[in-house]
Amino acid sequence: QVQLVESGGGLVQPGGSRSLSCAASGSIYSVYVMAWYRQGPGKQRELVASITASHSPNYAVSVKGRFTISRDNAKNTVYLQMNSLKPEDTAVYYCNAGVDSGDGLGRMDYWGKGTLVTVSS
Repeated sequence: QVQLVESGGGLVQPGGSRSLSCAASGSIYSVYVMAWYRQGPGKQRELVASITASHSPNYAVSVKGRFTISRDNAKNTVYLQMNSLKPEDTAVYYCNAGVDSGDGLGRMDYWGKGTLVTVSS
């Protein structure tokens, strides 16, 4: 079994910055794409950013230029640096990862429980 645990959520003022992290643990043979999703109040869950194992990033248009995704493969950890935060960035941020546990089942999709980021003055 694989667990994803996010940290770093909290209250931040508009224009401020916040950094999230997500560590994968458990039975891990290989970690593929890692990503951050978010779900704002009354909204559907949406992709914020993703990053391949070779560190190639992809961003949603709404966060491009403000957010930076990175990962440490040795630690099976993905990060999200969020700058110039806006009230509309308020959401629960979820970590997602494709993981092969080496059990013969291949790549499985895992989710964290989420961390709340509130952007408000």
